[in-house]
Amino acid sequence: MSGGKVYKPKPVSGFPEWLPEQRLIEQQWFDHIRRVFESYGFCNIETPSVEELDVIAAKGEVDKEIYVIERLHKEEGEKSDARLALHFDQTVPLARYVAQHWDKLVFPFKRYQMQRVWRGERPQAGRFREFYQCDIDVINNDTLPLHFDAEMPAIIWEVLS
Repeated sequence: MSGGKVYKPKPVSGFPEWLPEQRLIEQQWFDHIRRVFESYGFCNIETPSVEELDVIAAKGEVDKEIYVIERLHKEEGEKSDARLALHFDQTVPLARYVAQHWDKLVFPFKRYQMQRVWRGERPQAGRFREFYQCDIDVINNDTLPLHFDAEMPAIIWEVLS
């Protein structure tokens, strides 16, 4: 480029980007985890990557840095209109999902999610700002039988063995 600046590509810190061989291994792990979850009767759900900022903050004091979504071009003097944020775990999206679909779900509701989450933390070795969370939960409308608690270590053992 004559007279222009040359851009040298580099990864964004804290956001993994795998080569095809690494991505293949990651996908094989996801397939294995998914098979184990489903063999125990968990159904898959997917929620949006964003939640309303007020919903995320309603959980109480949030000790995570949250990535908000806001327009790049605002009118001069306009305040931030950020009302959406990337979720930092699956808890808030699951709570909203269950509350929204309560009358359509069968209880006990056994669900799993395998989705990306985002945390605005300083990246370190083994700690990313963006990563996949593989999450399972059992929700009931009354008391939850104890055997569901016993099932969790069995699932973890089967996934990791």
